[in-house]
Amino acid sequence: MRWLIGALLAFAVTSPAAAADLDILRGSDVMVPPMAPVGPATFPRWSGFYFGGDFLYNYGQADFSNATQPLVAQALQDTVVEQQFAPSQLQALGKGANNALGFGGFLGYNSQWQDLIIGIEGNYTHTSLSMTASSPTVISRAFSPAAGNVTSVTIDNAAGHLSLTDYGEARARAGYIVGNVLPYGFLGFAVGRSSYNASIEVDLTCTGGGECVGYPLMPSAGQNNALLYGFSVGGGFDWALTQNFFLRGEVEFIQFAPFANINVSIVDARVGGGFKF
Repeated sequence: MRWLIGALLAFAVTSPAAAADLDILRGSDVMVPPMAPVGPATFPRWSGFYFGGDFLYNYGQADFSNATQPLVAQALQDTVVEQQFAPSQLQALGKGANNALGFGGFLGYNSQWQDLIIGIEGNYTHTSLSMTASSPTVISRAFSPAAGNVTSVTIDNAAGHLSLTDYGEARARAGYIVGNVLPYGFLGFAVGRSSYNASIEVDLTCTGGGECVGYPLMPSAGQNNALLYGFSVGGGFDWALTQNFFLRGEVEFIQFAPFANINVSIVDARVGGGFKF
């Protein structure tokens, strides 16, 4: 009986199955399959030059509130009325607005830092904004005691108009890659081409109730193909449909510096497409 028990114990210890079980318990010779190596992160390629075109809807507004000031000052120069009461500072006109469709093109270069894009871009836009000042206001002021021999001044028939036909921009852009989409923001310098005119009628009444000698006067000013300067700010997205072709959507705001005492601003929305190399 003793020899039978001893033989069973020897078989259990030396059998392959038992040896495997003991290996699991020991943990010394267990083979664990290696994990697959993790490669570097990859991002869609946006770096390099690109160009394209777009269509847009824009809304322009011109503020003519101060447009007649130099004209009235010219009509009243060297008079006691202007020196004492400054009628030239009165606002005879309001704002004008207009909307229009346009088209344009763009050319730029992107520098890519993994998922961050920094670039520069030039844009050109052709439009047909035509802004006319709101209905003029008749302004009349009486002076008591009389300013010299002048008893009243009347400002009437004021008019103002400005048209904007083209504008271009130089932009600095920054964006962040999200899949095949590149959302971006930009800040730029803008130059516009416009034509404007402004006019007004200035009349003085002298002691006795009649018009002063030489009045009324109707000064005016205007210029064709005048340049406007300002800044632009906005944002949008480029959506890569293929390795080289993308669609674009964008909104922007442009503010021009006062020109001939007229303040001009534009808001536009664009859709377009482009090619990148």
